[in-house]
Amino acid sequence: MQTTNGTYQGHDDAGKLLLRALLAIILLFHGISKLMGGIGPIQGMLAGAGLPAVFGYGVYIGEVVAPLLMLVGQFTRAAALVVAINMVVAVLLAHTAQFFTMNQTGGWALELQAMFFGTALAIALLGAGRYSLGGTTGRFN
Repeated sequence: MQTTNGTYQGHDDAGKLLLRALLAIILLFHGISKLMGGIGPIQGMLAGAGLPAVFGYGVYIGEVVAPLLMLVGQFTRAAALVVAINMVVAVLLAHTAQFFTMNQTGGWALELQAMFFGTALAIALLGAGRYSLGGTTGRFN
């Protein structure tokens, strides 16, 4: 369906769905890993940084709840912002030493975290689109 400004709305919404689904599914693998293996290492990093270990449970919000919300398209913008914040915390806690380094194949050592962060910000700006439970007019979508 072509809109008055010449864009194709159906393609925009399909692109939003693809972006949401890819980020959510990939992040869910990380969340499921934490559900199965626990968050002890994260709690240890938090304690080492002088923060309460109980904050480690926030990883379940950022890597399970928020991706599920993005996947179904409910509270999508807020969920995407949670994912972006989760990525900032992950980099600060576990990856600061890699910030100015390259990986074994010549890419940036933090390219995965950067892609998660950037994709989450894009979703927060774009919203869920019409292929979502919240629809295009849903609050926070």
